[in-house]
Amino acid sequence: MTSDLDPLALPASDWEAWLGTRCDEQLAAARDHVEALKAGGAGRDAEQVVSGWNDVNLALSNAFAVASLLSNVHPDEAVRSRGEKAEQDAHRLLTEIGLDRDLYDVLAAVDPAVLDEGARRVLTLALRDFRRAGVDQDESVRDRLRALAERETEVAQEFSKNIRDGVRSIRLDPAQLAGLPEDYVEAHPVGEDGKVVVTTDYPDYVPYMTFGTDRAARAELMHEYLNRAWPANDALLKELLELRAEHARILGYDGWPSYDAEVKMIGKGAAIPEFVEKIAEASEGPGRRDLAVLLARLQQDHPEATSIDSTDKAFYSEVVRRENFDVDAQLVRPYFDFTKVRAGLLDVTGRLFGIDYVPVADAPSWHEDVASYDVVRDGRRIGRIHLDLHPRPGKYNHAAQFDLVPGIADRQLAEGVLVCNFSRKLMEHDHVVTLFHEFGHLVHHILAGGHRWARFSGVATEWDFVEAPSQMLEEWAWDADVLQSFATNASGEPIPRELVDKMRAADDFGKGLYARTQMFYAALSYHLHQEVPADITAKVQELQARYDLFAYAPDTHFHTAFGHLEGYGSGYYTYMWSLVIAKDLFSAFDRERMFDTEVSHRYRDRILAAGGSKDAADLVADFLGRPYDFASFEAWLNQ
Repeated sequence: MTSDLDPLALPASDWEAWLGTRCDEQLAAARDHVEALKAGGAGRDAEQVVSGWNDVNLALSNAFAVASLLSNVHPDEAVRSRGEKAEQDAHRLLTEIGLDRDLYDVLAAVDPAVLDEGARRVLTLALRDFRRAGVDQDESVRDRLRALAERETEVAQEFSKNIRDGVRSIRLDPAQLAGLPEDYVEAHPVGEDGKVVVTTDYPDYVPYMTFGTDRAARAELMHEYLNRAWPANDALLKELLELRAEHARILGYDGWPSYDAEVKMIGKGAAIPEFVEKIAEASEGPGRRDLAVLLARLQQDHPEATSIDSTDKAFYSEVVRRENFDVDAQLVRPYFDFTKVRAGLLDVTGRLFGIDYVPVADAPSWHEDVASYDVVRDGRRIGRIHLDLHPRPGKYNHAAQFDLVPGIADRQLAEGVLVCNFSRKLMEHDHVVTLFHEFGHLVHHILAGGHRWARFSGVATEWDFVEAPSQMLEEWAWDADVLQSFATNASGEPIPRELVDKMRAADDFGKGLYARTQMFYAALSYHLHQEVPADITAKVQELQARYDLFAYAPDTHFHTAFGHLEGYGSGYYTYMWSLVIAKDLFSAFDRERMFDTEVSHRYRDRILAAGGSKDAADLVADFLGRPYDFASFEAWLNQ
């Protein structure tokens, strides 16, 4: 293996000092590059100006990456707090740069005609972003925009922190673990008070809601889950919505959704509710059919029931899959040993994209759970990945890919981190699918790490496309041949093909319900930002009644722990928008030849490695040979 670039030198100790130095130095470098650009004045060599702007963006990206990562994963609260401060500093500088009229004038004076295609795109996007930042406003307005941006960052960070730290729990009698897998019961020992503690963290919550036979305990746990970060985040969310609304109105938009959608594939805020209605209508029939099946099964156990709610949703979905499709998730779990799944994931994606993963046993990291690998292509290291896959206190408690270093050709090696919260032993197949999905973001980050321009590096496409490649990669977690390559039980027997076929059929059950619930989430993220309601809980109830096929759970406050409202803002629709495209992307593959390198390598080069070098619609057209359409998604929804 050869390499021209070394990975980032992580510390063996004193992470707080290292983080502070890393971020402070990168932010100082960004300021220096800005001053150098302005000192040269307008009329400088066009290539030098755009290259200088690239240096600004690279330094900012470096600071944001480590600050965001460590504020979410480091076990030491002091380090996490230092990361949050660094994020605030980076956001503050980003705002200052976006409102710097002298800097804007330097870039605006560049003649795009003398630039190559890549540099011209960088310049065009930069000038657009300056305009959206408010650089052309008068000084008093720019001062207000600075204040708004700073407070938005602070509120968003506190909102996320409350979710991260807001783990709740219930105490149950040991008998109330009836129905749970043996390893789950073993992981929940009886305390001195004779009780068992079950938390709202995913490894506790999901299995209990799926297998726990005690209906009252499920209701109690769900109540705690839906009230995470309540009541603190209710007021914080209201403030964040108001800040964003004012921010957008100052810039001449009718609300945050219009401002936010302008730079996405969807193009305009008003198109979001149109898309929500389209998907809701398409999934109405399938969703009602699914709901009727669940209700009928519930009534076998509880004849008095006239409706089914979220307390019983996961449990009876599992019952239906077990009874109607002969799929028992507890019999599936033994095939998904975590260590084997992780190895299988690396093997599958390596074969698919023509890369190898070389373990780095001595790589420094922030926790002993982290496993690091060099990513090698054609004998050359092109990146490094870090897998942080198990829960612990204070850690980001969902699943996501974080940048550590954005890759830049001949300058710095791409590094990314997968942050998840999976069992150390046996995994639910749903979690295997999640692992493939999130790894899709990670491999996207690494493969798109060879661009000259920081603006194109990694997952740098429009935000409503970024999920599509990861959603498509989920298909490999459902293929029998793929699963048999790593999914084996304790005796080494691969998962039976007929079981996988049944799993797929069972998974198809509930698609309509899933789509309707997703449209509830999408409608919520849009309407909260567009309307900024005084009573957010009331709006949750209204929209859930309109879009979701499951009723609102009394005295709960889902929105206070709906972390996507911070990160995705008004754009939660992007998950379903991306899924429409993902289904179309997968139509280019042959299910009988899932490792056909002619297709997978074309996909690697034209979609993943391309990063943000083209608009997402153009990337898709380059791969498919045509514009994307709705047909594959609609066929999937109705099959």
